Amino acid sequence: MSDQVQKRGEGRSEYGVSLLLLALGIVAIVDALGLIERGARGFMTARTVPMFVGGLLILCAVLLAVDIARGGRGEQEEGEDVDLSGGADWRTVALLAAAFAFNAAFIDRLGWPITGAVMFFGSAYALGNRHYVRLAVISVALSLVTWYGFFLGLGVKLPAGLLDGIL
Repeated sequence: MSDQVQKRGEGRSEYGVSLLLLALGIVAIVDALGLIERGARGFMTARTVPMFVGGLLILCAVLLAVDIARGGRGEQEEGEDVDLSGGADWRTVALLAAAFAFNAAFIDRLGWPITGAVMFFGSAYALGNRHYVRLAVISVALSLVTWYGFFLGLGVKLPAGLLDGIL
């Protein structure tokens, strides 16, 4: 009897994930429709990416629901190769939080190119990278590439801060 009850209830949580994806997709699309278009050029507007992401979320929700209805089930987690008795690595968590907090606190004054480089450097350092010179060069390059990518590619002006007029 308990096997029948268990089989009847199987997949409900997976349908919940499908509903969550559907809700997120709808929210993304509704939010995108409320965006104001200012100086849009070509097909790439402020609405393009959120509409695309919302559509993909809805498509994933539908495909997941169809898969569940056809009997598909996610595999149960077997565990990871992690020593659970060791506890959390709070130093890494604190360093990552500090890198992101620095970016959030100083992006307006120092600008994205500087705070982004510090955030990229700090994140990689926190996760174990100890090649300081290479890490610094990559962090600065990644920060500049993302700044120019947003500025030239998407028309989004991230703060330049101290480098305003130079970039």
